[in-house]
Amino acid sequence: MFEIKTEGLELGIDFTKREIASLVIGGKERVCGRVPLFRFRLRDRIGEAHDFTAYDAGTVVESDDGAVFSDFDLLFDFPGFNNKLSVTVKVTSDGGQILWNIAINLRDDRFFVDRCDFPLINLPQLSANNTNGDGGAVLLPYNEGVLVDDAAAREATDFGYWEPEYPSLGCYSIFPNMVSSQFLAYLWEDSGLYECACDTARAPKQIDFYRENEGVTLVMRLFAGTEFGEPFAPTYPVVWKAVAGSWESAASEYREWFERNLPAGVKKICENAKLPSWYKESPLVVSYPVRGRHDTDEMNENPLFYPYTNALPVLESIEKATGAKLLVLLMHWEGTAPWAPPYVWPPYGGVENFKKFAEELHRRGDLLGVYCSGFGYTLKSNLWDYSCEEDYKNEGLEDAMCAGPDGEVKISRICRDQRSGYDTCPASEKGRELLTEAYVPVFESGVDYAQILDQNHGGGQYFCYSRNHGHGPGPGAWMTENMDRLQKDWRGKAGNMILGCESAAAEPFIGNLAFNDNRFELNYFFGRPVPLYSFIYHEYIRNFMGNQCCNPFKDSDDTLRYRIGYSFAAGDALTLILSYDGRISSAWGLRDFSVFPDGEKALRFVRNLTAFYKDVAFDFLSCGRMAKPKKMTCGKVVFGTKFIPREFHVLPSIHTSAWETKDGRVAQLFVNPQDTDEKVEVEGEAVTVPALGACVRYFNF
Repeated sequence: MFEIKTEGLELGIDFTKREIASLVIGGKERVCGRVPLFRFRLRDRIGEAHDFTAYDAGTVVESDDGAVFSDFDLLFDFPGFNNKLSVTVKVTSDGGQILWNIAINLRDDRFFVDRCDFPLINLPQLSANNTNGDGGAVLLPYNEGVLVDDAAAREATDFGYWEPEYPSLGCYSIFPNMVSSQFLAYLWEDSGLYECACDTARAPKQIDFYRENEGVTLVMRLFAGTEFGEPFAPTYPVVWKAVAGSWESAASEYREWFERNLPAGVKKICENAKLPSWYKESPLVVSYPVRGRHDTDEMNENPLFYPYTNALPVLESIEKATGAKLLVLLMHWEGTAPWAPPYVWPPYGGVENFKKFAEELHRRGDLLGVYCSGFGYTLKSNLWDYSCEEDYKNEGLEDAMCAGPDGEVKISRICRDQRSGYDTCPASEKGRELLTEAYVPVFESGVDYAQILDQNHGGGQYFCYSRNHGHGPGPGAWMTENMDRLQKDWRGKAGNMILGCESAAAEPFIGNLAFNDNRFELNYFFGRPVPLYSFIYHEYIRNFMGNQCCNPFKDSDDTLRYRIGYSFAAGDALTLILSYDGRISSAWGLRDFSVFPDGEKALRFVRNLTAFYKDVAFDFLSCGRMAKPKKMTCGKVVFGTKFIPREFHVLPSIHTSAWETKDGRVAQLFVNPQDTDEKVEVEGEAVTVPALGACVRYFNF
């Protein structure tokens, strides 16, 4: 038995059985079921996948710091494959950490290494699915951050465990995409296991978990990005460390690594002279559709919002009611067809009224933004009379599209209700050219903000296996490098315009995508949202609440103020979504227009929070550093849900967060979305949080 110990963690590996045999954290055995130490996939020249695990190695030779696994050909019949594949595993310790390193030694140019899952461990079922009393929760940096304690409930939604494949889906648990950071943690009440890929190149990874045997298996899937016949030997380790049982403990570990290894060009907000003056003002994002009532509606003009200047009286009333600077973020404004990328310019109806609208907003001190739709290439719109089928054929644009392992270009799976088309590969020369050509007019339009990568969650690109684009044959670090270069090029062309994406910008793109549509409410499909993203990155970037698409709460429950309060406590700018008729909506995408939230209370809440931000919380929320708050006792609220099997979510009635300024002041915020004063208790102190408002207390942290 190979054994290694660190502070709080004892690991035992049975190399003869090719698996982890024991993991003791906090004095308790945590291993649940048997899984191989690693899994990996090769692909051949026709794109066929060949999967191996540690169990398939015919020979294992141990060393002082690991083992070499070989003779995989005993179970896989590849002529002439003998002695052309082995795997070296090294396990060492450094301080309180265990460092895992792997090398897949491939010496056969008929194959390339596609991916590797390492190290694999099976831990107890999550607490809601566990009858033994030894279950915990998994912390995932998915979207904005989520704690998952019920795997069965998650699996019953559209956000269950997915095996990433081509063509890509936006909901995959992929870094850098919907997953913002390179770690996860399994947390019990008394302790936790923190797992981090310390990769400064920030290559793509799947970071997730799934149920297997009688427990759950943690997934740290490393995409290799190697060429045919090349070994895959990551220069970085996967790190394990014992942490306390709070999600903030795991987040603190990762934040320390991030700040030691900042992506090139990333600066703290307070040191970033390239950010516009409005950035720290935390504008209120107001979004509405110029045409249609929802994403798949008939795209008739909404008279209240078109021509564009028609919206000015509505916006003025919101500005007066809230006292906030507005960032007006248009939907269905494209002159081609809604959500039909990449061509969006000129605006629907032409440039003249659009520019007049922008000028009037700017005269009043407000801002204008537009949604775009990322890297899709639309052959045909399902919503409007719009087609690029002839252009696609005549210009030979198939060479610019993402291809599968077999070289075939397939129809995109992104937003199929709205359009039919393909995913552009921005690493291909032709793909870069057509995307830049399409979006440069937006950069030159005088608009203040463009969500240029809507549908490209986190700012990442989708899988491409093409052999004709000049990139590796499979997913790898080239994807991150390419996206970073492209975004930097776009930033240069965009001048003072801020660029953003759907979901929070993933870690390698924080320096390029400064303001993003952070829809934390999606994480209710997983479990309980936590402000993990803000905890790690808030000193470097701010996001906004987002359009709340796929809000899982019942429309009949007025949860808008509750979600506004969460976003404010997390340090995000606030958002109001207007229905086609100007009423404040609970979220974008509604089909039932018979139920609306209390708009007057929502406006009053936003007004109070806007004043609180300016007068009290500015230093903390504009660019402060999140800290672990003191434990708070408060009332509960119960909301009905849709889309997810849990009938109700029982949630704290008050939101709280703690913040530290650069001069060392630390405060805890309390945000009350209820329409009556609420009492909370913190360390024996009673705090009254005003109705539809917020307050702050200074504690000795």
